Amino acid sequence: MRISIHKATGVRRLAAAWVVVAALAPGGIGWAAEMTRPDEDFRAVLEKWVESQRLISQEREDWRLGRELLEDRIGVVRREVEALGEKIAQAGTETTDVDRKLAELKTENETFKAAGAAMQVAVAELEGALRALLVMAPEPLREKVKPLTTRLPQDSADTKMSLPERFQNAIGVLNELTKANGEITLATEIRTLQGGRPAEVRTVYVGLAQAYYVSAGGEAGIGRPTEKGWQWEPANELAPTITDIIQIMQNKAKPRFVAVPVRIQ
Repeated sequence: MRISIHKATGVRRLAAAWVVVAALAPGGIGWAAEMTRPDEDFRAVLEKWVESQRLISQEREDWRLGRELLEDRIGVVRREVEALGEKIAQAGTETTDVDRKLAELKTENETFKAAGAAMQVAVAELEGALRALLVMAPEPLREKVKPLTTRLPQDSADTKMSLPERFQNAIGVLNELTKANGEITLATEIRTLQGGRPAEVRTVYVGLAQAYYVSAGGEAGIGRPTEKGWQWEPANELAPTITDIIQIMQNKAKPRFVAVPVRIQ
C-alpha cells in the first residue's frame, strides 16, 4: 500500500504521520504499542542539539576571550622586548662611553705618572742645590730657615716624605734664600779675630755674596761665601766705613752712598 506524506509544519503532524504508518504496517499495532513516543525522542535530540550549540557558543566565546588575552599578552611581551632592546642599546652606548672615559683616565694617569717621575727628579735636584746653597748662606740666615732645612731629607732617593711635602718645603727654603739675597742685613755675631780670640762684632750682609764686620775695638774685616762656608779676612782700614753703614742702617746717620770694596766671582 502506497501512502503519501506531505511535509508537516510542526512536530505533532510529523509524529502523527509516523503513527499512521506504524498502524497500517503488518503487525503495526503491536509494534506501535511497544515504540517510544516520537515527540519525546525528538525533544531529547533537540535538547542535546541545543546543549551542543550552547557548548559550541561557550567554547567560541572562551576562545575569543582567550585570543584577546593572548593578543594582549603578546603586545605586552612585544613592548617589553622593545624596551629591553632600547635598554641594551643604551647600555651599549653607556659601555662605549665608559670605555672611552676609562681610556681617557688611563691616558691622564700615564701623564700624571710621567709628570710625577719628572717632579721627583726635579725636587731631588732642588734639594741638592739647596744643601749646597745653605753651606754658603750666612749664619743668621741658616738659623732663620733651620725649621725648614731640618725637614730636608738626608737622602732624596730614600725618604718617606711625600713629594708635595718635599716640594713645598724646598720652595719655602728657596724663597727665604731669594729674599735674603736681595736685602742688606745687620747681625750681631761672635767672630774669631786676630790672635784667635773671640769677640762680638756687628756684621753687614749684602745679600748672600758679601759681608763686612766691625768690632767695638775697631777691628774690621770682609767675608765671602765659599763651598766650605764663609771665609773672613781682616780689613781694619774699613772700620770707619763699616761703622758709617751701620749708623745709616740704624737711622743714626743720614742716608748716603758709601763705597766699600766688592769682589765679584
